[in-house]
Amino acid sequence: MSKTSKAIAIISGTLLLLIVLVIVVIATFDWNRLKPTINQKVSTELNRQFAIRGDLGVVWARPEGETGWRSWVPWPRIHAEDVLLGNPPGIDEITMVHLPRVEATIAPLSLLSKTVYLPWIKLVKPDARLIRRSEKLNNWTFSLAGEQGKTAETTPSAWSFRLDNILFDTGRITVDDRVTRAAVAIDVNPLGKPLPFSEVTGSGEKSAKVGDYVFGLSAKGRYNGQALTGTGKIGGMLALRSEGTPFPLQADFRSGNTRVALTGTLNDPLNMGGADLQLTFSGDSLGELYDLTGVLLPDTPPFKTDGRLVATFNEKQGSRFAYRNFNGRIGDSDIHGSLTYTTGKPRPKLEGDLESRQLRLADLGPLIGVDSGKDAEKTKQAEARKGEKTAQPADKVLPYDRFETDKWNVMDADVRFKGRHIEHGSTLPISDLSTHLTLKNGDLRLNPLKFGLAGGSISSTIHLEGDKKPMQGSADIQARRLKLKELMPNVELMQKTLGEMNGDARIRGTGNSVAALLGSGNGNLKLLMNDGLISRNLMEILGLNVGNYLVGELFGDDEVQVNCAAANLDIVNGVARPQIFAFDTENAVINVTGNASFASERLDLTIDPESKGIRIITLRSPLYVRGTFKNPDAGVKAGPLLARGAVAAALATLVTPAAALLALVSPSEGEANQCRTILSQMKR
Repeated sequence: MSKTSKAIAIISGTLLLLIVLVIVVIATFDWNRLKPTINQKVSTELNRQFAIRGDLGVVWARPEGETGWRSWVPWPRIHAEDVLLGNPPGIDEITMVHLPRVEATIAPLSLLSKTVYLPWIKLVKPDARLIRRSEKLNNWTFSLAGEQGKTAETTPSAWSFRLDNILFDTGRITVDDRVTRAAVAIDVNPLGKPLPFSEVTGSGEKSAKVGDYVFGLSAKGRYNGQALTGTGKIGGMLALRSEGTPFPLQADFRSGNTRVALTGTLNDPLNMGGADLQLTFSGDSLGELYDLTGVLLPDTPPFKTDGRLVATFNEKQGSRFAYRNFNGRIGDSDIHGSLTYTTGKPRPKLEGDLESRQLRLADLGPLIGVDSGKDAEKTKQAEARKGEKTAQPADKVLPYDRFETDKWNVMDADVRFKGRHIEHGSTLPISDLSTHLTLKNGDLRLNPLKFGLAGGSISSTIHLEGDKKPMQGSADIQARRLKLKELMPNVELMQKTLGEMNGDARIRGTGNSVAALLGSGNGNLKLLMNDGLISRNLMEILGLNVGNYLVGELFGDDEVQVNCAAANLDIVNGVARPQIFAFDTENAVINVTGNASFASERLDLTIDPESKGIRIITLRSPLYVRGTFKNPDAGVKAGPLLARGAVAAALATLVTPAAALLALVSPSEGEANQCRTILSQMKR
């Protein structure tokens, strides 16, 4: 053997010996000696505690799926037990993630190309705890030491990382969020085999780019102080990192009788890219959604809506949630439209357009403090559970339910609403309701609030200053060309009339209920009716016992034509006193004086009649109406009969109030409106 051959043999033998020695050392090395170094390095990089507290080891095995000579190169399979990842500074709890055992395999040949390639990593019963203490402090945002001090000129690392699959059998995610008052435990379990997105949603070809459902969820806890339970499905863990493949999400949560169901996708979920979901809400009252969503909505009868929610996050103006083209029901009323909710400063804002094709006015009762509509009892029970229900006094008529102004400053709103066909019982003909609602820093306006009524129209402006304590409110209302026979279509007697009613009302008050606002109100009410009809039978049909008595005393049982009825009432500190409250009929002129108190809901009225002939002697006897709004009392007033001509003389002195009422006569009516002639005579 030559010297060269001997040298080659010695070198080859030495190298082989070294390789064998390395393999033996690696195979027999106690990897636990590296734990202190690994724990310290990872903790420093993550700026939070990291520790492998159990055994750390490596087992060499031939790889699965490799062919040829590569299949003979053993791959290291690493395992670590009792792994802990801690929380950042500011969060007292020690643990964010606890892993009883972690297993992973590394492709050694990929290291030659500067790639750390893990075909799979397996987590045994992972336990993750997501904690948020404020808008700026949470434990899922990492501040890496390696990223600090980086600039645009920093040379990127030549090394890359690849992970093909994350496996685990069961896991738990605990959410502790003080911002939303959430304390929820979510158990995660593999579905057994991937479930295609289209099988859950039925969305066909559109779902081809969406990842499969891999895990099932079950949740239990509290959210915004309310008990919460739910189930759902999500995609695989690796899909969370994919910016190009939407992450599938399906969930069905319940809190009390409120249900939220959704199916759809998240875009780039780790970076909060956005969401596209089909979303269904249902429950006893829209007001109960505030605790779940943070969106302030009024108390209503039971509801259900279904629509598409498109959300974008981390915009400069705040997160944006667009609930598009939804359809639903509130009580017996349908509801359709699109709404957009934007978070931001100084307050979130709700904007959009709503429409109802068949609206029951009773379903809007809770908006003005009236318990009405389908399943009103459920609405009252829901309010009682919140401790916000104000009992209606048994002897009162005006609504005493409080406006919840304490919540009005949590959100601004700019919403337009249209109601095509309006139902109120079976008689009141209302149509084409429209309003523009604005809410800003607790100040609520309905400007305008319009609707058609009895062939005429009602136009109003409502202003409720919820930022004042107590609330201040004002209303400006105009009623025009309301046809009497259409106001009472089921009353046969009224079908003989051709008359109309016009009116103006302005009132301002203080208080947090309709009763309080009227009880402290100041303003004026004008009302004008011409060519009407009145009879005892009509009063009986309308259920007006006092009216029945008064008409009987004044006119007997005959039908009496009303040429003109005019009222001009001043309201001062909740007490209404008429400047003019008079009826001109074919038989008599009737003047009403006295007052009506909205604060105490009591009446003290005197009716002074004067006959135009001599056949009804009782018309010269004054009558009275006293008592409460709910239980009024009427009778003949004791004392001398009226002097003939006294009523007409009294009315003739009311020049200014009469002139004010002339403005309610439409110019198009001309001389056909008998009130014009009568009021003009009074003015002269």
